[in-house]
Amino acid sequence: MAPHEHFIGQPINRVEGLDKVIGRAKYAADYRFDHMAYGSVVTSTVTKGRIRSIDTRSALQAPGVLSVLSHLNAPPVPGYLHSSTSATPVFAGAEFKPFLDDRIHFNSQPVALVIAATIAQAEHAASLVRVEYETQDHQTDIHDNLSAAVIPPRSADYTRGLPEAWKNAPVHVEAEYQTPWQVHNPIEPHATTAYWEGDDKLFIFNKSQGVKTTRQQFANYFKLKEEDVKVLSPFVGGAFGSSSRMWPQEMMAVMGAKIVGRPVQVALQRTQVFNMVGYRPRSIQKYAIGAQTDGTLVGISHLAWGNTSRYEQFSERILDPTKSMYACPNVHTEYKLVPLDMSTPCPTRGPGETSGSFAMESAMDELAYALNMDPLSLRKKNFNADDPMKQLPWSSNYLQECYDRGAAKFGWEKRNPSPRSMRNGEMLVGWGMSAGIYKAERAPASASITMKADGQAVIRCSVADTGPGSITIMTQIAADVLDLSPEQVKIAWADADFPMAPPQYGSHTTASTGSAVYDAASALKKKFIDLEAVSVQARAIDYPGILQKHGLTELEATAGSKPEPELEKYSGKSFSVHFVEVEVHPLTGQVRVTRVLTAIDAGRVMNHKTAHSQVLGAVTWGIGIALMEQGLIDHRYGRYINNNLADYHVPVHSDMPDIDVFFVDKPDPVLDPMGAKGLGEVGLIGLTAGIANAVFHATGKRIRELPITPDKLIS
Repeated sequence: MAPHEHFIGQPINRVEGLDKVIGRAKYAADYRFDHMAYGSVVTSTVTKGRIRSIDTRSALQAPGVLSVLSHLNAPPVPGYLHSSTSATPVFAGAEFKPFLDDRIHFNSQPVALVIAATIAQAEHAASLVRVEYETQDHQTDIHDNLSAAVIPPRSADYTRGLPEAWKNAPVHVEAEYQTPWQVHNPIEPHATTAYWEGDDKLFIFNKSQGVKTTRQQFANYFKLKEEDVKVLSPFVGGAFGSSSRMWPQEMMAVMGAKIVGRPVQVALQRTQVFNMVGYRPRSIQKYAIGAQTDGTLVGISHLAWGNTSRYEQFSERILDPTKSMYACPNVHTEYKLVPLDMSTPCPTRGPGETSGSFAMESAMDELAYALNMDPLSLRKKNFNADDPMKQLPWSSNYLQECYDRGAAKFGWEKRNPSPRSMRNGEMLVGWGMSAGIYKAERAPASASITMKADGQAVIRCSVADTGPGSITIMTQIAADVLDLSPEQVKIAWADADFPMAPPQYGSHTTASTGSAVYDAASALKKKFIDLEAVSVQARAIDYPGILQKHGLTELEATAGSKPEPELEKYSGKSFSVHFVEVEVHPLTGQVRVTRVLTAIDAGRVMNHKTAHSQVLGAVTWGIGIALMEQGLIDHRYGRYINNNLADYHVPVHSDMPDIDVFFVDKPDPVLDPMGAKGLGEVGLIGLTAGIANAVFHATGKRIRELPITPDKLIS
């Protein structure tokens, strides 16, 4: 490609795509070492209580078994806090610690790890372990425990104006909305391969969204120097937040490797992914909204409850969309956590905002019908010129363009507003819409770039790539700055020894790590310009020639990048608007999403191919949450009854509609030097409500509890 051609924005193929397609990519469970051993996890069959005894005799006599690890013989972990006889765990507020003591905190909790020479031997021996329990009464139903709700340590409660102003509005609606437990279920189950060199050097091959975080945690737990903990996670087969923190299989693999003195690999089974690696928490939301007869919002009240574990408090941004999305002088929000005898939830794509926007955008649709007003017109009328919560101007905001151009592409003007008024043969047709808002932030990051004598530039950064195409985007950014083709740029990533990148979540990877790559490339380019002592800005730089001229084999630049103080003067957000068409069978209540158009304001698009794929994935998630996905718990026993992909329904190819994606593609002038804003989550925010609103338009029946299953429509 010609020099000075812009590669940012181009739909180039993923730089790691070939490795994935031909099977060269190594995931956490693909590593093999001499004398490798494998661990199989034994899990509790009760939900709350204590372990009375563990009988491992038969397991230890089984072929190939090396050890059976439990709280009785676990190696010491200096960072663990010791148990006490207190009714409150001494580690309350921290992540679950495998084999800390004999207490059972949730069903299917790890109670033992059988380590054997092969996976089959480990799994067979695990079936021979016998555990007796002292059981206690448990609680897993959020409805039955609302009275025990607590305010999170970092309260999300917020009020501007009068808390109950909505009640005095001439038109108002009040309703309760519910969202279910949702499990990540990535294609790659969570796995860790670990081994020790001596007592002070630890190697971890992990499924992780942040290798630096993993390194810090294990260094703290085992009192090691950070540089003596090696963590690699170059390929991750889906995460969506489920690999954003430490989970039991990581610690069990590290403990096991210390006990048997050889590499140990622990891969969770599909059923165990439901219990051990977080999930989207259940939510109950009471939403009230009032307006003048012309649609001008008067007041909003948003009260939300979410579940957490008893040993740790997990909170999410369920109230955030309500605080900033619409121009409303009176807003009151409250958020409480309901501790249950379950494992801890964790960030799940669009954490908090996905659930909160379902209530907000459903309520806006209900208000539009109460006003006899077009749902799109109601949203446009209450557009926010500034962020009312932060009382700051937006860094950029093209939401109005998303409304207008999205509606035009979808053909919204052809919609008959009356419910049950549109048909396709015998099928009821519904058109609904919704909007979304998600934070656009930037965190400190670092990267290095080395120019080689052959003209190849090599980026090094610890950034993860869980699938959105981040390392491809980093390649494009460096190519753009250095006036190289992407083929001349290589990248090494997801190694904890490389320069620091924040974990890949929260839609800030491009703005954060991308800025570091941009700055490192700029610094490297300047080094070459300084070597020449003349300006070469107007022509392509002959990097190999300059290196040869100065007797150098390579030249490297490292840059640390952090948010500029100027950012504090602005509020950064990305925006989305969804237009949805559904067909509903009038007798069976079967719902099919037939068409989706999603319009996105995420700043300048770095790669239109990977960005488009991100939105396709978001739409898939939205359809799953709206129509299918729900973790079902039998509260008598406190355990999932659909902890597999046969009974936990997710969308398949035949469920997918025609999806049109529109990007405003205008740079944000403040957030980062590339003009990018967050994209990964915002394509999902609000979409579930858009589907529910379309179902109401088709049927005249308002479903306020997800998922929208046929029984709710025909009952």
